[in-house]
Amino acid sequence: MDKPLPRPATTVSADRSRTAERDRNPWWDNARFLSATLIVVLHTCGSIMAREDALHSFHIASWAFRVPAFVMLAGVFSNAGPLGPRPLRTLLQSIVLPALAFSLLFSLETYWLGAEFRVHVVELPWTLWFLMSLFFWRLLLPLVVQLRHPLLVTTCVSLAVGYVDEFGMAFSASRTLVYLPLFYLGWRIGQGYLNTWFTSRWSLPVAVAGILASCVVGWLWHRDVKGNWLSMRHPYAVADPLSLEWAWLIRLVVLASAAALVLCLLRLMPRRRLPLISTLGAGGFTIYLLHPLVILPVREQGWISRVDTAVEIVGLVLCAILLTMVLGSPPVRRLVRPLTRPSAGWLLAPAATGPQQPTPVAAQGAAAPEPVRTP
Repeated sequence: MDKPLPRPATTVSADRSRTAERDRNPWWDNARFLSATLIVVLHTCGSIMAREDALHSFHIASWAFRVPAFVMLAGVFSNAGPLGPRPLRTLLQSIVLPALAFSLLFSLETYWLGAEFRVHVVELPWTLWFLMSLFFWRLLLPLVVQLRHPLLVTTCVSLAVGYVDEFGMAFSASRTLVYLPLFYLGWRIGQGYLNTWFTSRWSLPVAVAGILASCVVGWLWHRDVKGNWLSMRHPYAVADPLSLEWAWLIRLVVLASAAALVLCLLRLMPRRRLPLISTLGAGGFTIYLLHPLVILPVREQGWISRVDTAVEIVGLVLCAILLTMVLGSPPVRRLVRPLTRPSAGWLLAPAATGPQQPTPVAAQGAAAPEPVRTP
């Protein structure tokens, strides 16, 4: 009998992609889609947020479900094993090269819009700071897990860095260290930590109460919450309400609230596969990278600033949600994959075969997630 002809490599690759997509854990994809949608909505409405109480209230109420959630989800799928050749190659291919590619695209787009051409290296533009921080978080994680009390130490560093003026926007140094406890907590969740919280009946009403409390704070006190408390990219200021000496207390409350609210969000997030939502959530990384390139020209043309009435604001929010869905769709993800996951064969030496790194508990039996693996 004649031997069957081997299937083309493209067919094998397509089969593997479909299998990987089918085997993904929908819980994380659902959370990624929600976080990515909130990020796109707030970036879309950012230029009119200060004058619209409803949007500003929504911004404060949902803050923890955006960047802090992205940070913890990135930690869930991170590896704390030794940084051998294969993990380092993955960091270069999935984080460094996309960051440089999209930074260049941002520079070209701003130049096209009339600004001076500028190459961003030390301070990556707009949302790309997250990729720079993600790169350093993954480098630091194998060191952090060796500590006797990692969460305590990283939290102390996060609070202390506010007193060091040298830690600021450059190389995303401040945000990297401030968000490090949340990234580590996400990694612990990926190892099976807090499973009781996610499965117990008593935690469900507590999670609902936490979400409602965030909404109440956002509605009643949104003008009292300072933007620099949440951004955490600058040193403490003398003008802080508790004075410079006690400014760290505000940051501690913000970090603790963020961690608690993300846990509440994950507790309420459906674990089953949701039609459309789970599929789009798998493209969270693509959504995060692409949406600024779409929003920037619309904003600079002044179209967003013209939005004024309640109907127009609702329409703007719906457009942002639609943008999220389009950018997270499989066709768009395949189209921009050379940018979000560029080939590094031209840059890196041939990979040496060796033992694979252990897989996080959260990812066992699931497809390898995207780098952020939401944002």
